[in-house]
Amino acid sequence: MAHPLVYELNARHWLRELSTRIGQRVTLDSVPETEIKTWERLGFSHVWLMGIWEIGPLARQVARQNHALHELCREALPDFHIDDLSGSPFAMARYKVPRELGGASGLKTFRRQLNRRGLGLVLDFVPNHAGLDHPWIRSHPHRFVQSPAPAPGTFRAEGAKPERWLAHGRDPNFPPWNDTVQLDYRRAETRAAIVDELLSVLERCDGVRCDMAMLVLNDVFERTWSQFPCHEPAPAREFWAEAIARCKQRHPHSLFLAEAYWDLEERMQNLGFDYTYDKRLYDRLVARDNPGVQRHLASQAPAFTAASAHFLENHDEIRITTLLSPSEHRCAAWLMLALPGLRLIHDGQMQGFCLRTPVQLGRRWQEAIQPQIQSAYAELLAALRRSAIGTGEPHLLAPRPAWPDNPTWQNIVAIQWQALPRKFDLAVVNLASHRCQCYIPLVVPQLERYNWRMRDLLGTEDYERVGDDLHRQGLYLDVPPHAAQLFHFNPA
Repeated sequence: MAHPLVYELNARHWLRELSTRIGQRVTLDSVPETEIKTWERLGFSHVWLMGIWEIGPLARQVARQNHALHELCREALPDFHIDDLSGSPFAMARYKVPRELGGASGLKTFRRQLNRRGLGLVLDFVPNHAGLDHPWIRSHPHRFVQSPAPAPGTFRAEGAKPERWLAHGRDPNFPPWNDTVQLDYRRAETRAAIVDELLSVLERCDGVRCDMAMLVLNDVFERTWSQFPCHEPAPAREFWAEAIARCKQRHPHSLFLAEAYWDLEERMQNLGFDYTYDKRLYDRLVARDNPGVQRHLASQAPAFTAASAHFLENHDEIRITTLLSPSEHRCAAWLMLALPGLRLIHDGQMQGFCLRTPVQLGRRWQEAIQPQIQSAYAELLAALRRSAIGTGEPHLLAPRPAWPDNPTWQNIVAIQWQALPRKFDLAVVNLASHRCQCYIPLVVPQLERYNWRMRDLLGTEDYERVGDDLHRQGLYLDVPPHAAQLFHFNPA
C-alpha cells in the first residue's frame, strides 16, 4: 500500500482566500479544477479539509467572550475584529456542512473532483465531545457526562427534566473546553449513537482524522470522569475496536488517522487505526535532539513507524519556520517526507508562513511567501515523484561509526526504498550543522553482484561503488551540514 501524503487545509480560510484570489465567491461546489491539479502535481494523495462542519451560535459566543483568546487572535491577525471569530471547528453543532461553504451537495462535488484526480478526502471526526449547540443536549441529554447538582466544569442543561448539569469536554491535563459538552462513553446508547455518526461521516469522505482519539479509551475515560458516576456496567470492549471494525465492513478502504499522545499510539494502532500521530519525533526535531531523533526511529518496530503520521506542522503547532532555520527546515522536511507512514503537510508550511492562527478565527493574515522555503518544498516533492519513496519497500537503516571516537554518525538518518529489482533509492539527512560521517549497511538482494552508480537527485554528487565493498563494510557517507540527499542506485 502506498504511504499517504496528506495536505491539511483550513476550509474556511482556504475558501475565503480562494474567493479573493479569483475575484468571485467560491464554495465547495465551485472550486476551480486548477486547485485540484496543483495538489495532484505536487504528489498529494489526500486533502484533509479541516473545520468543514457546522459551528453553532453558542460555541461562537463562547469564543467571542474569551479575552485570552482575543490576545492570541491579535497576535495572529493584526486587524482582528470580534466578528472574525467563527468559533472552534472542534465544538461542532452537527456533522453538516454550512450553506455558506457549499452545503452537502458542495462537499459531494468537491469529493468527486478530488477522486477524479486520484486524491482522497479526509474530514474531521470529534469523538470526545460535542459543541454547546448540539441537538442531543435537548433530545438526548443522558448521552453526556452529568451531575444531578452543580459541579466544577459543568453547566445547567436548559429545559432538562429532571434538572441536570452536563460536563464540558476536557483533556485531564488541562481546564475544560467551555464551548463543548462531554459525551459519556460508559453508556452503551452513547457509543451506538457515535458509531452511527461516524458511519454517516464516512459516507461523505475517504477517511477521518479523529480528534484526541485516546480520550475515549476505557481506562483513560474512567480516570478522567470517575467523579461523575455512571450506573451502567463497564464496557466490555474498547470503543475504537468496535467502531473501526464496523466501519471497515462498510467502508473497507477508508483511512483512520488518530490524534494520539501519551505513548498510547501503538495501542491505538492495535485497535484498528491505520495511522497515529508521531509527536515524539516532532518534539525531538524542534528541540534539535539529533541523537534522540535517531534513537526514537531505531527503537520502533518497522510496522509502528509505517503506521505513524509524521509532521512538522498542523493547526495545533507553532509554525515550523519560526522554530528552525531555512537549512534546518529543509532537512527536517526531507526526513518527514522520506519516512514510511503518513506524511502530513499543513497549509502555509510550504510557503514559509510564520503566524499560527487560532482555529476559532474565520480568516488569517495574508503573509508574504518566503521563496527559499517554497522552492525547497517544490524540489523535495519533485524528487519524491522521481523515486520509490512512498511506494516501494522501506528500510530504516542503522548508521555505524565511520571510525572510533567519531560520534557524528548519531546525526544521520538513512531510509532505503526499493520498488524494482536492481534499482533502489537512499534518502539521507544530516541533522547537524557540521559534516558527519558514517557507514550505512544496505539491505539489497544480490548487492555484491554489481558495481553501483549512485547519483544524488537533490544535488550534484555522482559516484560508482563496488558491490562487494558495499556488501562487506556498508556504504561510507561523508555528509555536508543539514544535508538532504536522495541517492538513486542502479548497476553501473
